[in-house]
Amino acid sequence: MFLNFFTSMRDARLPVTILEYLTLLECLDKEVISYDIQDFYFLSRATLIKNEKYIDRFDQIFSEVFKGIEKISLSEIIERVDLPSEWIKKMAVKALSKEEMEKVNSLGGFEKLMETLKKRLSEQEKRHQGGSKWIGTAGTSPFGSYGYNPEGVRIGQAESRNKKAVKVWDKREFKDFDDKQELGTRSMKIALKRLRQWARYGLDDELDLDETIRSTAKNGFLDVKTRPEKKNVVKVLLFLDVGGSMDPYIKKVEELFSAARNAFKRLEYFYFHNCLYEGVWKDNARRWSEQISTKEIFNRYGKDYKCIFVGDASMSPYEIIVPGGANEHFNKEPGKLWLERAINQWPSNIWINPIPRNEWNYTQSIHMIREIFLDRMMPLTLSGLDHGMKELS
Repeated sequence: MFLNFFTSMRDARLPVTILEYLTLLECLDKEVISYDIQDFYFLSRATLIKNEKYIDRFDQIFSEVFKGIEKISLSEIIERVDLPSEWIKKMAVKALSKEEMEKVNSLGGFEKLMETLKKRLSEQEKRHQGGSKWIGTAGTSPFGSYGYNPEGVRIGQAESRNKKAVKVWDKREFKDFDDKQELGTRSMKIALKRLRQWARYGLDDELDLDETIRSTAKNGFLDVKTRPEKKNVVKVLLFLDVGGSMDPYIKKVEELFSAARNAFKRLEYFYFHNCLYEGVWKDNARRWSEQISTKEIFNRYGKDYKCIFVGDASMSPYEIIVPGGANEHFNKEPGKLWLERAINQWPSNIWINPIPRNEWNYTQSIHMIREIFLDRMMPLTLSGLDHGMKELS
């Protein structure tokens, strides 16, 4: 961005030197100013413009290059700050007893956490381990990895441990589900096939025995009658959660995915992370470059589709109800709003949860998702699938 700013000024024949440009970068590196567009404007003008007669032209170029940047929120800025890798290098894992865990207090909400994280980023200079304040490892700080805090921002941890993070600040790589996974259960396919809407369409390539007998008896000669094959015309939309907390259930969900591909000929599937937001994707390897707008999905698939969400619904409550609460990106609208839109778009809907039903009451986010779906949440069991297909029929 700054190189483009510099070249734009050179193209406009402003007398800006490389030395002045390097001075500007040095000022930014030493954090002479905060993350404020107005402060940056005055700093860049002071370092790059030597004569007042060029100020108007500088203002014009500045507004063109940085148009819209003032709309970027603090949360988005924080998400784009790179932490030094040595700060989050795993050296040990914090193991606390239940009594010790109860003594660790939360900071008090999502906004307070993000505000404190910004402060820590500006103050911290080196790696920390085992503490209760800084970004580090194996401590009780709200920020870092391999420690414990009842409400924190997880940074640099391979997978979930305590399922307490309010926000996960990590880039995750996911694999697509394998639809060739042979089921440990043939009965799962049978359960899904309960969702059927039969119709005859296409070429007349199936023998109609009753009509053949009737026509032959009437005409006195063999009169073969054919008809289109009867097919299941039910249309299904499948939304699959690939969040980190789903790792223990990948095999079960792959079996379900494989069974669904076999049972429903008119199946469309999309991936999402923890909760539905403004974008979904078909290929996890290209989930940022080839993301599909959720609004486009609403417009493309009509109300005759049966909608199935598959996920553990285990996340920070902020991911459901707060703008900016999502992992990996800044969501302008809360996940709850997108889920409600999906429910209104496809009235025939269910949520399938791989977590056993007797554990649902221990997670607040599961309770919230059940409320949104009006208790149409089913466990990923044969009886749960059977009940779910009846609910969709």
